[in-house]
Amino acid sequence: MRDSTPATPAGLRADFRRHFGGEPAVCRAPGRVNLIGEHTDYNAGFVLPVAIAFYVYAAVRARSDGRLRVHSTHFDETVELPITAGPASVTPPGGERRWSDYVWGVAQCLLARGEPLPGADLLIHGEVPLGAGLSSSAALGMAAALALTQSARRPLDPLTLATLCQRAENEFAGTRCGIMDPFTAAFGREGYALCLDCRTLTYRPVPLEAHQPSDAAAAAPRLVICNTMIRHRLAASEYNKRRAECERGVAALARLLPHVRSLRDVTLDELRSARPRLDAVIFRRCRHVLTENARVAAAATALEDRDFQRFGQLMGDSHSSLCRDYEVSCDELDLMVRLARELDGVYGARMTGGGFGGCTVNLVREDAVEGFRRFMAERYRQATGQSPEIYVCESADGASRLMQAPGEGQSWQRISRD
Repeated sequence: MRDSTPATPAGLRADFRRHFGGEPAVCRAPGRVNLIGEHTDYNAGFVLPVAIAFYVYAAVRARSDGRLRVHSTHFDETVELPITAGPASVTPPGGERRWSDYVWGVAQCLLARGEPLPGADLLIHGEVPLGAGLSSSAALGMAAALALTQSARRPLDPLTLATLCQRAENEFAGTRCGIMDPFTAAFGREGYALCLDCRTLTYRPVPLEAHQPSDAAAAAPRLVICNTMIRHRLAASEYNKRRAECERGVAALARLLPHVRSLRDVTLDELRSARPRLDAVIFRRCRHVLTENARVAAAATALEDRDFQRFGQLMGDSHSSLCRDYEVSCDELDLMVRLARELDGVYGARMTGGGFGGCTVNLVREDAVEGFRRFMAERYRQATGQSPEIYVCESADGASRLMQAPGEGQSWQRISRD
């Protein structure tokens, strides 16, 4: 979700007063860009995302009458959601998929784990571009989850919030996503990427910036996101289809290799040996996941070594694999990547997110950023007739409360990531 009006806690409180009256607390959660490791998270693999300083904000005030009212500034719409305890239905209120499903799903998951939800008024303001592959849905779910749990005086730890938001998106919003997006929204750390093992949920921060004076000569390049402004209709269905294809691959490989529970358990040599027994499409899907896991490990090491040339090469290899083996790129994304590769000062470029439109992520030398922005905007517009949005990204911390409600005292604390 993204609104053209810059968000401030004071401004959100003013909006809240206009819609609901009273004084709210304000929480927020960041979007994310994935540097490398695409479609590996739901295969128990490895990813290297960065939380970015585009946020979804949630202004919240507790109620005691069991009503949950939610207003979106982006859609200029207010909905009232059922939050009565009992067996949860996966059919959204009204029967159609909409933005409020993410909030409703979070509320249902909180109730299912026995958390009290006496009711709340919630105002949502989003800065994360919709449909761009920058995790607007996870930012919305995380902001809502943090706001609801804190307003009920039942704060949860960030890992619980992340797994709860993943479940809400899987079961109530219809997307079979992995853990990467809500995990990054919860655990993001300014100045760092997260090298995350999606099976064990252990991670290590990987520095994006030079943190020692001796590193000055190897100052980090900038992360620049180019939005194609394209979102193909098949994106959601094809995402779920890719996950189903990986599950078919796991089932076929498990018949040959009893130890296999996920693609994480398969070596590339084992996959090649099994090729005659696999459907050709399934083989390519599996090959992408296995090679992408290896690229994540190599990319994290390259980033720690300040070897940006190597990192950029791995980004290029990732895009090629996503295009040929996983088949989730599209003409507009491929054009963006080709254009970026024409320029000096660009270490690497690749699609990011689920695919079929959305954004590319680019690693660009600091002194080349402005020229990069002008070149990409002009050439992409000439080729497609579309004017792209181009964002120079700042890394960000994970979800947090910015302002407490009047009278809340010290009962709300920033969620701990220790």
